[in-house]
Amino acid sequence: MRSPAGSRRAAVLVAASAALAAALPLPATAQAWPAKPVRIIVPFAPGGGNDVFARQLATQLGTLLGVQVLVDNRPGAGGTVGTDAAAKSPADGYTLLLGHTGTLAINPVLYPKLPYDARSSFVPVAPLASAPLVLVVPSSSPIRSFADLLARAKAAPGKLAFASSGNGTGGHLAGELLEEVAGVKMLHVPYKGTAPALTDVLGGQVDLMFSVIPPALPHVDAGKLRAIGITGARRSPRLPDVATVAEAGLKGYESSLAYGLVAPRGTPDAVLKTLGDAVAKAVETPALRDAFKAEGAEPLPGTAADFQALMQSESDKWGRVIRQAGIKPE
Repeated sequence: MRSPAGSRRAAVLVAASAALAAALPLPATAQAWPAKPVRIIVPFAPGGGNDVFARQLATQLGTLLGVQVLVDNRPGAGGTVGTDAAAKSPADGYTLLLGHTGTLAINPVLYPKLPYDARSSFVPVAPLASAPLVLVVPSSSPIRSFADLLARAKAAPGKLAFASSGNGTGGHLAGELLEEVAGVKMLHVPYKGTAPALTDVLGGQVDLMFSVIPPALPHVDAGKLRAIGITGARRSPRLPDVATVAEAGLKGYESSLAYGLVAPRGTPDAVLKTLGDAVAKAVETPALRDAFKAEGAEPLPGTAADFQALMQSESDKWGRVIRQAGIKPE
């Protein structure tokens, strides 16, 4: 039997061990999340749609989560630099990535040796928005409608030229998809960015362009460009009078950029759940919806699993287009 003195010593040791354990820091997964600022990596330079969405989302999430949410721009190599940085970050919920169709579905097919695997490196957090492109021609163009465009493309294969902001970009692939679905052939003219491409379309050096909506809209409003089609499944709230390409006669055509928040694979499920719930609330705020509308985008409904399935579907779709057209990165 243990003596009274031994019992007292054992009790003291137990109490001391408990005090020491309480003083030691808990593992990151056991601590309440979030306990420090959260970072959203945007793999593009400030100012674009990705950045606009991320900054407004960061503001709303900061309020909902009670911590500072920062935007970290990591541009380069068509979004692969920032995406790689996110993929290699700790899976603790403190580093997230604003991904979209380009970085998560197109680049893995376009670039054969990426330093990350888009399918295995990330888990979805929540969908955010979907943004179509607008098909524009110069106001001086004889092309008055999408039907005119198809008629001219069929009558003179390879003669109509379409501009894009570069090989493998959304505007380039939208044109290649049009060729595939309509059975026509056009000439692709890549530029190093949207601005120089639009400049040559405005000047009539190039016949048409599939452009993101914000930079094209002022020229459409000023009557310098004519909008003849929206590439999405629905009309754009920024150009409600412009029919979709499918409505204009090309059934089955649809090309949009889907945006969503993802995290490094291995991020705890409880953290993903908290984040997903917060994003769902943020998307309902007028401020974030206004940010979407300003970029010609709309909230993308669905769950994290829906976003993952969409990225897989988009990868299959655009992978086929890239292979058939023989598209190579610049």
